[in-house]
Amino acid sequence: MSAVIRVVFKTVASLAVIVAAASVTFFAQLAVPGDRANTLMNLQTGQDKRWSAAELAPLNERFGFDDPVVVQYLDYLNGLLHGDLGTSYTQKRPVLEIIGGQLLPSLTLTGAALLVAWALALGITLLTVKRGRFLTGLGTTWEALTASLPHYWVGVVLLVVFAVQLRAFPIIGGTSAWGSVLPVLTLAIPLAGFLGQVTRDEFEQVLRQPFVTTARTRGMSDLGVRLRHVLRHAILPAVTLSGWALGALVSGAVIAENIFGRPGIGQVLVTAVNTRDLPTVSGIVLVVAAIYVVANLLVDLAYALIDPRLRTAGAR
Repeated sequence: MSAVIRVVFKTVASLAVIVAAASVTFFAQLAVPGDRANTLMNLQTGQDKRWSAAELAPLNERFGFDDPVVVQYLDYLNGLLHGDLGTSYTQKRPVLEIIGGQLLPSLTLTGAALLVAWALALGITLLTVKRGRFLTGLGTTWEALTASLPHYWVGVVLLVVFAVQLRAFPIIGGTSAWGSVLPVLTLAIPLAGFLGQVTRDEFEQVLRQPFVTTARTRGMSDLGVRLRHVLRHAILPAVTLSGWALGALVSGAVIAENIFGRPGIGQVLVTAVNTRDLPTVSGIVLVVAAIYVVANLLVDLAYALIDPRLRTAGAR
């Protein structure tokens, strides 16, 4: 399979996944108990009652709730093709506009967390793999421990210890660089342990390869061998998981943003869930799915840059 065909195939597959995610999101809205028009009327009026059909008629006509499900579904997909994620029930604004105003802080947070996680994982791998029983055991224990930690637990511990007790960081971080340290670490620490586990196994195997021995016999230092020869091959499995990790980090950002009071789609999602603002909830779910798919596509394309053998194999 040539490189061009592979890119086309991956792009088509990615679009299919996004359409599937959109379809699941749409039908999930229909599965929510209760009449959508009645729920929307209660949200708009601040009351909790059962409205008559005549009172709900304007809303049903405006949002097409009375149309056949197939018509609603096709209208929904057509709106997505034109960049329309619907209108928020509570804010009465386009969902895309609401998400767009809060997406950048979330992406900044997740991008920084991914970089920090990689730095931690690679640093600990380079310093502890095959460095003696004590250091090796220390690195393995760190990775196993951190990989099992949930984001909300890490966030609460960091907040209590470093913000509340030591007062080294602001409790409400905002988007400043110093205020972003704890939210970034909340997402990065568990991911670093997971990436480190995957990298460590591959790193140990590559260290036993003949070309590593050859490089050592030529006088290359241990650090030079690890950086120039071993690391490039050892990180490939972890790179594969980076696309998944980015999608997971976007989801985890919902927790971090609420713990540290940061702006972002996390705050929007929690508010939308509490007010049953279904278009906003489904829009955020769809955006996260799209980020996940695009990230995996970019990771697949980055493979050939990391290991040129994949390009030559694809051209045969």
